Amino acid sequence: MPKPVLGIETSCDETAAAVYCGRRGLLAHVLHSQVRLHAEYGGVVPELASRDHVQRISGLVRKALNDAGVEAAGLGGVAYTAGPGLIGALMVGASVAAGLATALGLPLIPVHHMEAHLLAPMLEHPAPDFPFVALLVSGGHTLLVAVRGPGDYVLLGESLDDAVGEAFDKTAKLLGLPYPGGPHLARLAEQGKDGRFRFPRPMTDRPGLEFSFSGLKTAVLTALPSEASEQDKADLAWAFQEAVTDTLTIKVARALEAAGLRRLVVAGGVGANRRLREKLQDFARRRDVALFFPRNEFCTDNAAMVAYTGWVRRGDGVAPGGQLFATPRWTLADLAPPRAAD
Repeated sequence: MPKPVLGIETSCDETAAAVYCGRRGLLAHVLHSQVRLHAEYGGVVPELASRDHVQRISGLVRKALNDAGVEAAGLGGVAYTAGPGLIGALMVGASVAAGLATALGLPLIPVHHMEAHLLAPMLEHPAPDFPFVALLVSGGHTLLVAVRGPGDYVLLGESLDDAVGEAFDKTAKLLGLPYPGGPHLARLAEQGKDGRFRFPRPMTDRPGLEFSFSGLKTAVLTALPSEASEQDKADLAWAFQEAVTDTLTIKVARALEAAGLRRLVVAGGVGANRRLREKLQDFARRRDVALFFPRNEFCTDNAAMVAYTGWVRRGDGVAPGGQLFATPRWTLADLAPPRAAD
């Protein structure tokens, strides 16, 4: 019987470890967030992120193995996020994973961060069947992807400028909200009134599946009163969120039609946005579309999705002592279907 895979995630500002094993499923997952560390700077400071990963990762790996009831010697491989991400942060996880794999004589399995997000819903019950369309929305990425199977991806559309999570964070900063801005803006929008402000739904007045969100930030800045009250800010937050979620829903409908599919997966941190979920759930009911979300804790960066993807790709593992791979830029188009595991 195949042995469990340890997954390690250090691509940005979350340090995490998890253990996954085939039919037994997810055995353990632990995470430390660096939100407080970076809050005073209003964003992630790469050097601080790397240092904190160094301090946290060993303890988290030990805890994940202990929670899973698995000895390190009983692992079948070590998976780690190899990219994309902050290179210094990636190298921390890569080095720890490589050290463990070499010491234990285990395969080392590099995992693509975006592929891990795409496959995160496979940790849920029921899991979606292939093929499906995936909407991947995070701080660094906005993608529509036709997913035919692991490693078999067709990019349908992406953002031409700001990712949707980045647009949320930048707009939150304009409104004077603390870091991380996106969740604070979503909470503020719950106090907003509909109809006072209306912003465009970018690139929905023309064919295509590309996105553009940078103009929405400018629209909010233009509409922001010089002496804005809390209600002004809440109304602007509502209008901004409505524009973004409407745009995403319109593009999702187009992508499903273009791909000829009726299954939709939503992944990435913005996938936890309550208003987006409401709109996509309503759309799915009206169009008879099967809709899948990972649980909120697996929308944001985590090691459970890395461990699962490592399990799927355990046949791609590099022999102990092989070349260490980490890269800040790595496109999904570079991936191939996983090789069969022993």
